[in-house]
Amino acid sequence: MEPAVVSDALRQHGYLADDGLATVVALAMALHRPLLLEGEAGVGKTELAKVLAEWTGAELLRLQCY
Repeated sequence: MEPAVVSDALRQHGYLADDGLATVVALAMALHRPLLLEGEAGVGKTELAKVLAEWTGAELLRLQCY
């Protein structure tokens, strides 16, 4: 899958991804591999997961570790 396709699909669902993120998501999807999202609170990790689940029709399973 091309990063531009991912970027467009995310945009249609209200999520603006930069080229790097779109590329990583495209690679994870093409390779059927999981994607670990980490970073500071409020940067959009959960929102990206929600949008990807909505776009692909997958069930969102949220795991939060402390």
